[in-house]
Amino acid sequence: MQRRLLTPRPGWPGEMESLGFHYHSIDGSYWDESRCYVFSESEVDELENATAELHQMALNAAQHVIGSQRIDEFAIRPEWLPAIERSWDAYRADRPEGFTLLGRMDLSYDGKSPPKLLEYNADTPTSCLETSVAQWRWLQAVRPNADQFNSLHEKFIAAWQSLRARSKASRLHFAAVADSQEDWGNVDYLRDAAMQAGWPTIALPIERIGWNGNQFVDEFNVPIECLVKLYPWEWLVREDFGPQLLAGAMPVIEPPWKMVLSNKAILVVLWELYPDHPNLLPSYYEAEPLGLKFVKKPKLAREGANVSLIDGSAMQTTEGDYGAEGFVYQATAALPKFGEDYALIGSWVIGDQPAGIGMREDTSPITRNTSRFVPHYFE
Repeated sequence: MQRRLLTPRPGWPGEMESLGFHYHSIDGSYWDESRCYVFSESEVDELENATAELHQMALNAAQHVIGSQRIDEFAIRPEWLPAIERSWDAYRADRPEGFTLLGRMDLSYDGKSPPKLLEYNADTPTSCLETSVAQWRWLQAVRPNADQFNSLHEKFIAAWQSLRARSKASRLHFAAVADSQEDWGNVDYLRDAAMQAGWPTIALPIERIGWNGNQFVDEFNVPIECLVKLYPWEWLVREDFGPQLLAGAMPVIEPPWKMVLSNKAILVVLWELYPDHPNLLPSYYEAEPLGLKFVKKPKLAREGANVSLIDGSAMQTTEGDYGAEGFVYQATAALPKFGEDYALIGSWVIGDQPAGIGMREDTSPITRNTSRFVPHYFE
C-alpha cells in the first residue's frame, strides 16, 4: 500500500459534473486527484476477504441481538422491535421486505497488519457515486492498464434486478433531505442504477412523503410502493408517519433490521461473539477495560461527529449533536499516515457481497464529512 503524488488532470471538474458529481469541491476540496493510493493484488484480496467475513459476522451478531432481545442496549425503543423482527425474518427468508442493498465498512489498514473494523455504515452510507463511477473514470484516463477494486456499478444493477424479479412493487420512490446536494448526488446515482435494471423510479424529498389514511403517497398523491431513502431510520421513525411506517405499511430500503447493524453498539456485540478476531478491535460500553487509550463513539452518529480520541490526558474531539443515546468505547487502531495525511478505507458491501473500496484522507485522525476522497488502483 503506497501513496503516489500526481498532477491533476486539466478540466477534471467539468468531467465530474458530467457524471452527476456536482459536490466534488464542497468545503473547498473533496475530490482530490493530486494523489492516489496503490495496492498490490494480494492486499486487495485481503481487504475483500476481510470484508466478506466481517459482513457475515455482523449478520450473525444481528441474529444474536434480535433473538436475545438485546435491543435496549442499542437505544432502540421497544415499539420499533416488531418492525425490526419482521424485516429480519423477511431477510432470512429471502423475501423482498427484508432486502438490503448496500453498506460500507470503515477499515484501518496499512498493508502490513490485518484490516481492522472501525464501524459499519449499514443504513445510510454515502460516497457511492465517487467510489463507483468517479474513480473508475479517473482510472481509465490516468492508469488505463491498471485495475481497481471496484465492482459497485455492476453489483448495484444486479441487486436491483434481483429485487425487481421478486418484488410486487411496480416502481421505486427515492428520497433524501431536500437541501443536501451530497445526499442527492448519491440518491440520483442509485436511482440511475435502478433504472438501468428496469425499474420505473420517482424522486421526492423526505419532507414530501405523505400518509392519506390508507397508504403512503408522494406530493402528487402517487402511492409509494417501496421507498429507497438516504435518511437514518432513527430519524425516519420520529416523523409524523412513523407509526404507519413501523406497522409495515411500506417496504423501505434499507430495511428496519439495519437499525441494528448501523448502530455502533454492534461493535461491542461483535467483540463479545468473536473475541480476539484479527479484524476486530476490543469494544465495550465502558472505557475501563481499555485503560488510558481509546476511542469514544456515539451509538448513533454520522460523518465522524462527536468522536473523541483519548490518550491519557490528551483528547481530540469532533463537534456535533449526537451522543444522547449513549456511547461505545473502542481500542485505537491508528490510521496509516502518508505525509501529513491519515488514510481511511471504506469497503463496500452490495447485495451481501464485497464490491470495492473508496479512500478518504484527512490531516485529522478522525475522518469527517469534509475529508477528501482520493482514487486508488492496484497492480
